[in-house]
This record gives sequence, C-alpha cells and structure tokens, in this order.
Amino acid sequence: MQYLEQMPTRGYQSSVTTRLHFGLGNASVADSVRVVWPLGQVTLLKNIKANQVINVAEESSKSRPTSSPAPSKVFSPVESLISYEHVEYGSNDFQRQPLLKTMLSPVGPVMATADVNGDKLTDVFVGGVKENPGKLYLQTANGTLTPSVSFNFKEDFSCTDGDALFFDADKDGDSDLYIASGGYHDYQKNDKALQDRLYLNNGAGRFTRQADALPQMLNAKSCVRAADIDRDGDLELFVGGRVMPGEYPVAQQSYILDSDRPAHFKNITQTILPELINAGMITDAAWVDLNKDSWPDLIIVGEFMPVRVFINENGKKFRDATKSWFDVNEGGLWNKIAIADFDNDGNMDILAGNFGINSQLKSSPAEPLELTYKDFDNNGSIDPILAYYVQGKSYPFAGRDEMVNQIGVLKRKFPDYGSYATATVTDIFSPGDLKGATLLSATELRTVYYKNTGSKFEKRILPQEAQFAPVYAIEVFDYNRDGNPDFAIAGNQSANCVKIGVIDASYGQLFAGDGKGNFKYIPQPISGLSITGDVKSLKFLTIKGRRYLLAGINNFGIVTYRMNIK
Repeated sequence: MQYLEQMPTRGYQSSVTTRLHFGLGNASVADSVRVVWPLGQVTLLKNIKANQVINVAEESSKSRPTSSPAPSKVFSPVESLISYEHVEYGSNDFQRQPLLKTMLSPVGPVMATADVNGDKLTDVFVGGVKENPGKLYLQTANGTLTPSVSFNFKEDFSCTDGDALFFDADKDGDSDLYIASGGYHDYQKNDKALQDRLYLNNGAGRFTRQADALPQMLNAKSCVRAADIDRDGDLELFVGGRVMPGEYPVAQQSYILDSDRPAHFKNITQTILPELINAGMITDAAWVDLNKDSWPDLIIVGEFMPVRVFINENGKKFRDATKSWFDVNEGGLWNKIAIADFDNDGNMDILAGNFGINSQLKSSPAEPLELTYKDFDNNGSIDPILAYYVQGKSYPFAGRDEMVNQIGVLKRKFPDYGSYATATVTDIFSPGDLKGATLLSATELRTVYYKNTGSKFEKRILPQEAQFAPVYAIEVFDYNRDGNPDFAIAGNQSANCVKIGVIDASYGQLFAGDGKGNFKYIPQPISGLSITGDVKSLKFLTIKGRRYLLAGINNFGIVTYRMNIK
C-alpha cells in the first residue's frame, strides 16, 4: 500500500512536479490505483501495468462512496496528565566536538513510577535538565497528578537526569529515589554536576537528599538497574556509564554498587566485575536470570558495542559469557532493551532498540560503520572519525568543513573540497598518526528481537516499521488480552549533525506478538498513536482502573494516551 497526496503549488510562485511517482519494485502490475478527489469522488483503476504514465481526470470519477465506520483505536490522545514542561538548556555539542554525529545533551525527560506516599496510587517522577529540575507528581484520589511542593533541591539545579529509579534503599518498606546524572552540555571532566543522587523517602512522600550515600561517580550516566545479585536481602545497583563530556567516544566506567549499610553504597566493580571499568558507552542494561540458576545475570548494550552478557557466579563474581550466548558479536548503536518471554517457552528474550536504517548510515559485517578516535592533533581534545562505505569503499562521514573545524592542521593538507572529496581515513592520517588510535565498529543498525533458546540468543529482525527511526523507549504489555506479550516503541532523533538531518519518521508504533516470537505491526489508524518529537521514555500509569501511556518528549514534556481496551 502506497499513498501520495497531489499538492504541486506550495507558496508564492513555487511548484513541484505534477506527477505522482509510485515505485513497484519487481512487480509488473499494480492491483489497483484509487484516486480520491478533493470533493470526495473516487476514480478506481484495476490491474495497472508498471512502467507507464497514467492521466486521470476528475470527470471519470464516480460518486462518493459510503464511508465505512472508523476502526476502533487501541489508544486515544487525551490532555496530558502531567504539566511538566521539559526545556533543554540550549547547549550546542557540535561547537565542542564538531565531528559528533549526534548531540549527547538531550537525554530526557526520563520517568520513574512508584507509590511514594502509601496511598496505593502510583506516582510519577519526571526527570529534568540543567537549570530546569525534575519534578515529583503525586496521584490524587480524583485521578489528577499534582506536583509535590516538597521535592525541590536547589543543590541539583545544575544536574541533568539521565535515568531515575524508585527502590527501597534503606529497607524501611517505602520507595526511595535514585537519579543517575547524565548529559553533556558544558560540563567539564569530573564535574560535580555529574554526581548521582539518592533521596530517602519518609514513607509519606517527602524526600531528603543524602549527600554522602554514594561513592564518587563523575561521568555522565545513562541507566540505573536494581537487583539482589548476592541474595543477601539488599538490592545492589548497576549504573551505566555513558560518556565523559568533551571526550566522546572514550569508553566510560560503569558501576556495581553494594549497600554496606542502610542507604549507603560502595563501589564493588573492581572486585565483582572489573570489565565494567571500561566496558564502553553504555546506554541501557537489565538484570535477568538467563541460565535459571536463581542468580540474576547482567545484560548491557551501548553505542558501538555488541549486546554483552555477564553470568552471575553465586553472587561473588560475574563471568563474561557474551561469546557463548551469541554466535556473532555484532556491534550496534543500541539505545534501549526490554526483557520478556515473547515466545512463551519459559526463557527471557530481548528486544534491542537500535539506530534504524532510515538514514545514509548503513552497516553490515562486510561493510561496517567504523569510528576511529584519538587526539590526532595533540590539543587535548578527542577526535572521533566516523567512516562509512560508499560503493564498496570506506570514506570519512564528515565533510571537509567539519573535519578542519575539529582538526585545524588538516586545512593545509586539504586546501579545497576537491582534494578532500576522495580521501579515505588512511589518506587523511598517516600510519604514525593512526598508531595508538582506537577503532570501534557497528555491523547492525536494525532494531531486533533476540530469541533465547536456553543457551543462546538467535537474532530475528523486526518488521520494517521498527526501523524508521532510532528507538529510545520500549514498553512491553498485552494490549489485546490474548495472553501474548506485545510492545510499543518510540524514539526519533532531531539533534543530529547537518549531514544526517532530522530522523523523525516514528510516531510511536504498536506491535502485536503471536506468542511464538513473531510480531505484526499495528497500523497507526488502529493503534491510535501519533507521537511527534524525540521520545526518550514511555511509562504506563493506571488511574481509576484505566491505563494510560505516558511519553516523555525531549524539549517538550509529557504527552498522554488513554488505552481504550480495559
């Protein structure tokens, strides 16, 4: 099914072609061509051969057909339940590192949910950004969400919230709040604004900031996940290190934090999982018992790295088991994962949200996307050189202007655009320059489903609609009540370099699972989703017995969809 609208005149003395072009690929015949004219009349042509121009006149149309009833929608947009306005600080990351492909500052708004005041109603924390702090919204008996006046911490005014998690940190039976500090902005290396924060709940929804509860963790983080990894009754935390501002794409330290006393955590990464000290640019993680030994194992994903699996060995150490769980370790630009048993075989599977294939960036094992980085001009700034294949040959992705803005000494080597146009990475940098450089690669950009067979993950590509844009949010639920897990995804990425442009083809997509690991895209007119903007988070919230889907949109706020199927 293809749809085009004829609107050739687009402004004062401006026009585009009056021809509508439909590409049929290998098909030799189109089943039908249906033209709906402005007044509602319809012209229907059948069995149209390919490779021809057809002239259709409105005089050939028939009377307007009787309209069929609109399909019932899964979701309907409603007035937002949360009034929070998310306003970005306004940083331009490309001024700091001109060779970035995407700005790293826009990371929110993130969301976390819990009953914080013991009234059996779910409350919502919405993460903030530098100079626009996050807020806690309390659900009331009449179904509204009101901001908590007591959740106001001026000392965190300069922080950006990379993730948030409610969990019981002091074992008093209520939900405390951990906020992982992220962002890029104008933060300096080891900036105090990058320190994570822990807030203790008094049981009535009033929180107190614990200044010395966490070890020093001065890099930008992306996620925080809790599990009792040693089965001692206390929750340990995995905290994913994303980037050090100004040093993209240097691998960052991630952390495992252990509670040595109530509401106080120490860093045990070096002892229990030292690979996390430079695991990469982590974007998401999950605790899940993969081998069914009752010990939670760890799955991590990130940018320019494969999906990695670490097996918990009786709570004392973790073993890197990535190679045994994946036949091929494919690097990707992974943003998000979700865990569920999608094929009802008792094993937990993975949905892995990736960059998508709706851009000029392509990758495969034979022609990977490659990122080489080093301080090539010795000026104290990391230079990330992205390269991609064009007609079988790898070229730097950045144009000459971006390249010389980052590495000024190259202006003499490439005085004009012609000299730079055919240059490869090895033409730009000598073997001596490349010595000591680090090479990262990505061979898979599609969002995928990894089926867990019990000892391995088998990759299956999700439908084409899941590849329209970067995926930053996934929610798993059973929307049609058939007992099989379904899921919704959302994303987009607007803050890209000029050469990539805006990737905003996702309006939030719903996929129905059949319980066997197969998924069907539910068209937008049926799903009812029409989410615009860069979605960074999705959360379900139940109010008065009805479910609502909240979508956190960067530089905007929270939009709300009511689920019509009870």
